[in-house]
Amino acid sequence: MLASEFQLAAFANVLSAALDRASEAILFLDAHDRVHHANPAASALLRRDLATLIGADLESLGLPADLAAATAESTDGDPSNVGDQEPESRELTLKHSDGSRSRLRCRAQALAADHAPVQSVVFLQDISAEVAVREQNALLMSVADRSNRAVVVTDPELKVLYTNAAFTSIFGYSAHEALGRDVTKLLVGPCTAPETVERLNQCVVGEMGIEEDLLIYDKAGCEIWTTAHVKAHRNQGGKVKYLVGLLNDIRETKQLRSLQQLIMSSLASDVAITTIADQLCRQVEELAPDVVCSILHVDSDGHVHPLGGPSLPPAYSAGLEGVKIGPDVGSCGTAAYLCEPVLSRDIDNDPRWQAYKAGPLEAGLRACWSTPIKGKDGRVIGTFAFYYRECRGPSPWHEQIVAACVQLGSLAIERQEVRSTISQVAYHDMLTGLPNRARIPSLIAEAIKACPEGGHVAVAFLDADNFKDVNDTLGHAAGDEFLVAFANRLRAQIRTGDMLGRLGGDEFVIVLQNRDALEASLAAARITAALAMPLTIGKRQVPMSASMGLSLYPDNATDIETLIKQADGAMYKAKRAGRATYRFFSADIDKLAEERLMHSTALREAIASEALTLHYQPQIRTRDGAIHGVEALARWHDPVLGDVSPAKFIPLAEECGLIEQIGVWSIKTACQQMASWRRAGLDIPCISVNLSPINFQNVNLAAVVAQILAANDLPAKMLMLEITEGVILNERATVVATMSELRNMGVGMSLDDFGTGYSSLSRLAQLPIDELKIDRGFMRNFENDNGTRAIVTAVVRVGQSLDVAVVAEGVETEVQRKLLAELGCDAMQGFLFARPMAASAFSRWLLDYSAHRASLMLRQVGRVLAQAVGPSAAKPAPRPVAKAAG
Repeated sequence: MLASEFQLAAFANVLSAALDRASEAILFLDAHDRVHHANPAASALLRRDLATLIGADLESLGLPADLAAATAESTDGDPSNVGDQEPESRELTLKHSDGSRSRLRCRAQALAADHAPVQSVVFLQDISAEVAVREQNALLMSVADRSNRAVVVTDPELKVLYTNAAFTSIFGYSAHEALGRDVTKLLVGPCTAPETVERLNQCVVGEMGIEEDLLIYDKAGCEIWTTAHVKAHRNQGGKVKYLVGLLNDIRETKQLRSLQQLIMSSLASDVAITTIADQLCRQVEELAPDVVCSILHVDSDGHVHPLGGPSLPPAYSAGLEGVKIGPDVGSCGTAAYLCEPVLSRDIDNDPRWQAYKAGPLEAGLRACWSTPIKGKDGRVIGTFAFYYRECRGPSPWHEQIVAACVQLGSLAIERQEVRSTISQVAYHDMLTGLPNRARIPSLIAEAIKACPEGGHVAVAFLDADNFKDVNDTLGHAAGDEFLVAFANRLRAQIRTGDMLGRLGGDEFVIVLQNRDALEASLAAARITAALAMPLTIGKRQVPMSASMGLSLYPDNATDIETLIKQADGAMYKAKRAGRATYRFFSADIDKLAEERLMHSTALREAIASEALTLHYQPQIRTRDGAIHGVEALARWHDPVLGDVSPAKFIPLAEECGLIEQIGVWSIKTACQQMASWRRAGLDIPCISVNLSPINFQNVNLAAVVAQILAANDLPAKMLMLEITEGVILNERATVVATMSELRNMGVGMSLDDFGTGYSSLSRLAQLPIDELKIDRGFMRNFENDNGTRAIVTAVVRVGQSLDVAVVAEGVETEVQRKLLAELGCDAMQGFLFARPMAASAFSRWLLDYSAHRASLMLRQVGRVLAQAVGPSAAKPAPRPVAKAAG
């Protein structure tokens, strides 16, 4: 054998051995596409013995018959091209005889003619595992693309390897734009918290993932709050291979909802409006770190009042208090005035800001965007503003925040306005606008709390001298005018920090902060002098003065009740000294207790000897002028004390435990009189008797009333018991049970002086009330004051909604009568119709009034009849007017 032949044979053996050891299956095909030779890998892949492979065609092996034809096409049928082109691979599925399948990658290569009889070679590779992984990855990517959470995968150097469809949707970067970029440079912005980013980066250290709320930015530079969950994936050696981040947009689901939860929980917890506004501003500034937040309240007169703005300069916020809104009042005042959002991109050069720009500019604030807060009625009740440290406008995230906060701010401010209205009614006197009896103790408590160590607080108790004479001589309207003027003079004499309130009737309290005895004495002398000027009411001059008593904290007492009691006692001492003067509490004022004892003893004797009397005032039905009922009013004339006002002896009776006796006596006397009138043929639908809340604590009250009605042969419906709003506030089961028992008997219930106390409408709706009485104090300004008219209208509407009658007290003018009639008020009583009078006088009045009504009816009938025959010149007779007896 030649050397060259030996070398060729040796090479062939080496090549054959290499083919036998090759991992890739190789088939050598002849011109008929039959297997001429195959390696062991092909036998294993095709699951055939080598002997059975030789001579088999492709189709019998489960391979496409055109596999070799594709080879010819790839060389364009020109053998000279063989070897010049990389054979194309194709993937196919091979079905085995046992039914299983394998996924193959195939390549076919034509050989030159000098390799006959072999014409082509086919390379087969089992890629089943690779395809399974590929399909699994495709499935995972499909699932990721359907998630609403952004998914981003990076290498250990934070270069982006993959992003899903949600990432593109949320952040605006396509997968191609994000690929290969540093994820921190892609998403981190000026207000992203560096410490939070650093914590997320620590996930490469630990095995557990890390979750943080993070403010990042989209492609357009807009802020997006996300919850970022980042976890490191490691290889078998523990080295970080990938970082996977899941980013959830929480602007709507978490951040804005947190604002809503903050406001709602604060409202439910009765948190003050300023605290709510402060909390809201602080949380908004956490959500949008590039803004400074402000909330203003706009009152009904168009003045602004800062509610929240913790990051604004305090002096600037304080300077906004009471500023009137207008077209050139910064962004907030203009927004409130125009009822639309106002953006000032450059405060320094905006003409609307020129008078107000110093404060913001000094604080580094360059722009302001303000949005009006509107109430349910469309009225602007506040503004919500963003200040910026650069000249700019709001981002979409800012717009989302403001849209949410404007609604929440509206809820908070409207609630505050409602509370203020309720507080005004509950804790302020309707006539003078001063704090009332319910509010005064807390005012004293506030003054004591603010009193420095070693300081004093003086409590002054004032009683207007001769007020009863004014009221009885000139009427209730003049009396109310007197009290308002009296209160205004007191207001003018107190200094900032002092407090003034009206206990009721003609009694007032002044709290003088940080005053010792000398300073309090000077203040009392000044007040006394200011009250000495006579008051002109109509064409008459009325003298004005007050008796004043003073008590000092802590010298005389340290508790509020005792301070008021001592000042009250000192006031009586001033009255005994000739009135129009003042006295300080001292030990000898304990004699006042003896005087009170004398009054209570006299009252007790008057009750025992039946020296009390009842006067009667008619109630007129609005729609036809008929008698609606009559109210029985207790009167006390003592031989020594003279006429004692019910405003004085009724509280005394409550204090001394005599009120139950007066209540029972009043019911008994009124029912006896009612029975007498019925026997005389007088038609009176019902009689009203005033009771104290204390009366309803008597478990036997209903039984006593039943006995009195039976003794006088009166149906229960002819008795109406008038109660005060104190009964509504009384939650004792005895009171509620007593009222229900009386109501079940058929006895009517009338809520007296409605609107002057703290009425709970929800509680009112649950009580057996048949009638609401509008306090006469509302009548003073009813004709001319829109606010008073609105309150009266509301009371009438409450009565209508509860299907109970509404009676207005203190009606003194024809104009008042007409306005009440237009509102649908059911009945009225007052000096316009008749003053309270003794029983005999009331009987005469009723006969005259009935005759007058009958005369009017006859004249009306006459006019109707006369229309058929000719005009009549008849004139109506004048209406009788009766004055109170005694």
